[in-house]
Amino acid sequence: MGIAAKRRDSALSYTMIDRRRFNQLLAVLTAGASFGQVHRALAAAPARPLIMLDAGHGGVDPGAIGVVGTYEKNIALPTVLELARQLEATRRFRITLTRRDDVFIPLEGRVARARAANADLFLSIHADALPSRAERGASVYTLSEKASDRLAAAMAASENSADRFAGIKLSHDPVVNGILFDLARRQTSNLSIRLAGDVVNHLRQHVVMLPNSHRAANFVVLKAPDIPSALVEIGCLSNRTEERDLRRPSYRTEIARALTRSINQYFDTIT
Repeated sequence: MGIAAKRRDSALSYTMIDRRRFNQLLAVLTAGASFGQVHRALAAAPARPLIMLDAGHGGVDPGAIGVVGTYEKNIALPTVLELARQLEATRRFRITLTRRDDVFIPLEGRVARARAANADLFLSIHADALPSRAERGASVYTLSEKASDRLAAAMAASENSADRFAGIKLSHDPVVNGILFDLARRQTSNLSIRLAGDVVNHLRQHVVMLPNSHRAANFVVLKAPDIPSALVEIGCLSNRTEERDLRRPSYRTEIARALTRSINQYFDTIT
């Protein structure tokens, strides 16, 4: 690895380690904390990383519907529950879920829950439906205001249709808002891209992947400016074979295993 790459990786690791400290410091400062409180916040040992897992859709929103009538929401939730079980078994992470049963949660509510929990990572699990029933495979999305291709744009429009995103304010000062938002978004975008690369590399060892497996689109649930985020479409319910696979618990366990390995690798490389 060249000197420039090493410096880039070191800077990325530094910003990720300090993100939690930055959030702690911002909280105590805005609360009018004393110097001693600020010092204690900076000196506190960081907790285990908190991962927010999001099972797509739910309740009145079934998501995509498969060839034989499988609801996306009923594939996403058990996959998330299995992934949570595997991640908890590592004893390396703290895990929280946006939903644990069949309930509807607005898209902005999912982001808000992740930010309120001060999550270190947000992973949203889905299963998609494509125009061609012959196509199959998993894919991973990170946030971009401009979609990487037409399929990515259509997928984002479909996933975002449940509700709208109200926006995030970090401060009462619009100038401070702009500065903090820009800094956080740039750092978060770089980390999200790294996460997506790890997810793609591990998923392809277990399941079929769509061409151009890492894509970018304007997904509402990826818009937290300070939390690295990715959305994983674990397969295509519009493909009869893949729908059958996704209905099998053993297949979803393999997907969860790949995602667990990718998350472990992600944190290995940034800390």
